[in-house]
Amino acid sequence: MAEFDSSKIGYTLTIDGKYYNTLDIEAFSQMMKDPSYCYKFFWLEAIIQLISEGVKETTFDALIDEMICNAWYSVREFHIHLSGMLSDGMVRDGLERTVLKLTELSDLPTNASKIEIKNAIRKHNEELKEFKEQLTNMVPYRALAGFFNKSAETADWGSKKRMVAYIERINRDVVLLPYTLGPESKLKKKVCFQEDWMKMIQDQTVSILGWIQYEKVKWLQNHNPEVPGLVYKLAPMDEKMRKLNHVRKLWEGILDISEVRDVFTDRPIVSKQYDVDHFIPWSFVMNDELWNLMPMDSFLNSSKSNRLPKWNPFFERFARNQFLMYGLIHKSAGIRKLYESCYRDNLHSIWAGQELYRQGNTETEFYNILQKNMQPVYDSARRQGYEIWSSE
Repeated sequence: MAEFDSSKIGYTLTIDGKYYNTLDIEAFSQMMKDPSYCYKFFWLEAIIQLISEGVKETTFDALIDEMICNAWYSVREFHIHLSGMLSDGMVRDGLERTVLKLTELSDLPTNASKIEIKNAIRKHNEELKEFKEQLTNMVPYRALAGFFNKSAETADWGSKKRMVAYIERINRDVVLLPYTLGPESKLKKKVCFQEDWMKMIQDQTVSILGWIQYEKVKWLQNHNPEVPGLVYKLAPMDEKMRKLNHVRKLWEGILDISEVRDVFTDRPIVSKQYDVDHFIPWSFVMNDELWNLMPMDSFLNSSKSNRLPKWNPFFERFARNQFLMYGLIHKSAGIRKLYESCYRDNLHSIWAGQELYRQGNTETEFYNILQKNMQPVYDSARRQGYEIWSSE
C-alpha cells in the first residue's frame, strides 16, 4: 500500500507482495515523475477513480471530462493556477484553460456539482473540443514512460499512431501496462485497463489517491507560493468545518452594549439580523481568524460571495469595528470572556495575539498593525485572480 515515509518527507509506494509476480510496481510509481504540467496528476487520478468504480474501458473524452470535474473547484472557487502563469499573464496549463473556457460558455457556479459540470460539458462539447484534444497530445503516452525502460526498443514520440503500436508491443512482449490505447482518433480513442492492474488499484484505491494528492499538492504549492492552505483547496469543503459560533456570540455581546455600523452600508447592525463574514474571502485564507471577521448585512454577504471588497474605503470602516471590539475586550469583563471563548477556533495567528489585541494600543497603532498584516494577504488574493466587489 502507499505509505508515508517521514524520513523522506514524502510518499513511497509499496504494494502488498501478492502483486509483485505480475506487476511492475516500481514503474507504476514513476507515472507522476517529472511532469511538465499539472494535468498529468489529474489524468492518473481520473484513471484511478474510474477503475475504482469498475470501469474496464473508457475514452480520452470521458477521462478528460473527469479531469475537468476534478480541477473545477480548485480553479474556480480558489483561483489556483495549475501550472503557474506565463510572463505575458497567460495560463500555462491546458486543463486550467479548459476549465476557464467552460466558465465562459456556461453559467455554472464556482461550487457546481459534478453532475452540473458534466451536463455543461455535454452542452458545450463542440466549443470545448479543441481544448480537450490538446490535453491528449502527450500525457496519455508519457505517463507510461517508466515502463518503457524495460524494452530495448526506443519510443517514437513523434507519432501517436506508432506510439499506440509501441505500447501494444510493450504490453504483449515486455511488461504488463496499466492500460493500452485503441486505434481510434483524438477524443474517441479508447483506453483499456488491464485486469491485474485493476485488481491492485481497486484494493489500494485510497492509498494510491492519497499518493497522487500528496504529489499534486507539492506541485501546486510550488506554482502558487502565495496561496495559504492549499492542501484544503483541491475539493469542496464541508461547510460544517466553519468555526463562527463563538465569534457570533462575541459580536452579539458587543451589540448589546454598543452600536456597530455595517462596513458596507454604514447602517447600524441589527442584533440577530446579520451574518458573520470574512473581509478577505474564506476561500483564500481558509481560516476563521477573528481579525478577518465582521458582522454584515445578510443580503450583501450573499452578493459579496467570495470576492474582495474594495480596500478603500471599506478597510478603514472594517478596522474601526475591529478597534471598537478591541476596546470593549479590555473594558468589559463579559466581552473579555466571550473573546477568550474564541481562542480555540479563531485566534491562532501569533501576530494577532501578541500585537493586535494586546492591551495598550492607540487607535492609530491598532490600525497600522491590522493594515500591515492584512494588506499583503489582500494583495496576494488580488494577484491570484480574486475579483473586486463593491456594495453599489
